[in-house]
Amino acid sequence: MAGGRIVVVGGGQAGFQACSSLRDNGFDGDLSLVCEERTLPYERPPLSKDYLRGDIDLALRPESFYDGKGIDLIAGRVAGIDPRARTATLDSGRSLPYDRLILATGARARTLPVPGARLSNVFTLRTVGDAESLRKRLEAGTRVVVVGGGFIGLEVASLAQELGCDTTVVEVLPHAMARVVTPQTSDTLVEVHRSRGTRVLLGRRVAAFDGDHAGRVRQVALDNGTRLEADVVVLGVGVVPNVELAYKANLPTSDGFLVDQTLRTSDPAIYAIGDCARFPSRHASSLIRLESVQNAVDQAHHVARCITGQPEPYTAVPWFWSDQCGLKLQISGISLGHDQTVLKGDPAEGRFSVFCFRSGELVAVESVNRPADHIISRRLLAGTTELTPDDVAHPDFDLKKAPR
Repeated sequence: MAGGRIVVVGGGQAGFQACSSLRDNGFDGDLSLVCEERTLPYERPPLSKDYLRGDIDLALRPESFYDGKGIDLIAGRVAGIDPRARTATLDSGRSLPYDRLILATGARARTLPVPGARLSNVFTLRTVGDAESLRKRLEAGTRVVVVGGGFIGLEVASLAQELGCDTTVVEVLPHAMARVVTPQTSDTLVEVHRSRGTRVLLGRRVAAFDGDHAGRVRQVALDNGTRLEADVVVLGVGVVPNVELAYKANLPTSDGFLVDQTLRTSDPAIYAIGDCARFPSRHASSLIRLESVQNAVDQAHHVARCITGQPEPYTAVPWFWSDQCGLKLQISGISLGHDQTVLKGDPAEGRFSVFCFRSGELVAVESVNRPADHIISRRLLAGTTELTPDDVAHPDFDLKKAPR
């Protein structure tokens, strides 16, 4: 498909990269990018890290880039799509015709259904506006309670502690980051947070937020009766995929737009990518939806190739990273369902890798401050490796010489 009309819905990294990659792959037709946020597409990972520390430029490209690439940036929200007419309608009433539609609608921050959740100074962190509001309140001595011990929660806690805030993390599960890392990695990072002065409360649920007469949060009530004094609360309790466009268009969803191996929905003219897409992967035993910048970028490149004449299954290795307390955690693969782990390195020294196996097959590697392990493991997982738990456990094991 060299020409025609393509509309990309979503101004995040997935939408931006889809447009850029389409041009790089030779698409020379009309190309529109609809951005609901009134700003140029920007990077999200720094929002929970460097952007809270100080003002940095998040824009992926200047406005001149879009003019040069022939990408029509449209500010607004797509209110509905009509697959029969092949049109996307903005909330302004403007109708955008398309031959191909790419849904990169992303996800929104989840809130807590408890009393006081709408008090002022209770923040979520998903957009640059969220980060700007939060950044103004992270001053030395501020009592910060972070609800949720996932990547976002622990990254915010790390930064808040660095800025001199009195910081507490509340996580409902018995391990932090339980959805994405092994207990070994979780326990090690939690101990590093605690060693720096952050309180980490595991297995505790928030019952309510209490405020003052001005509507500001003042305490966080936990399920065991504990009350935490708070000037600021940050909710890091996950996201909800933005799939509302599916309902009128009769596109199937299940915790995301359901897509096939080429990332196409049930309508052959409509694709979905990034945080909003649930897809089959050879790296998982069931359909998965990944909240990862790299997955969004990889899927954007993949869809661009499919549309421009190279349709094939999406097989990229999932990988993730997180910066906390001076440590870099990097993960390759999906550890969900693993039944055996092998530790290499010394967690006490802050440099180690955990190799995860399922039925004897390597499925994921978690590396802390061992970037070479991460790079090599991604290469191994991209192919077919014969690496066994006994291989890794051997005292003379060298990952660089691992069988592939």
